[in-house]
Amino acid sequence: MKNLLITLFFTVLILLLTNIVHAKPKTKTIYGRNLDGFAQVKIKNNTTENLACYVAIDGYKIKFRLQALRESKWYTATDKRFQYRSFSSWCDYLTLYPEYLKYQTF
Repeated sequence: MKNLLITLFFTVLILLLTNIVHAKPKTKTIYGRNLDGFAQVKIKNNTTENLACYVAIDGYKIKFRLQALRESKWYTATDKRFQYRSFSSWCDYLTLYPEYLKYQTF
C-alpha cells in the first residue's frame, strides 16, 4: 500500500510539472556588417506567434515586438570595435510579457 501511494504521488507530480513547461520560441539571429564596417544584428521569428524581444550591446537595450514569421530591422553598433559577440539578444512569447505591448512592432 505504501509503495502504491508513493508511485501515485510521483505520477501526479510529474503530470503537473510537464504541463507547466513552455517551449522556447524558434528564432534565428542574423549577424552582419554594414557598408561602413559596423557590426549589425537582426532577429527572425520562425513561429506563428508574436514575440517580445530585445537586442542589447554594451549595456544599451532596445526592446521591441516581433510579429509572426517576420524579421526585425537591422540594429547596428556605434563603434567598429564591436563584433557580433558583443550583441546580446532575447525573445519570448508576447503573451508572457504584456509590458512589451508599448514597444514598437516589426
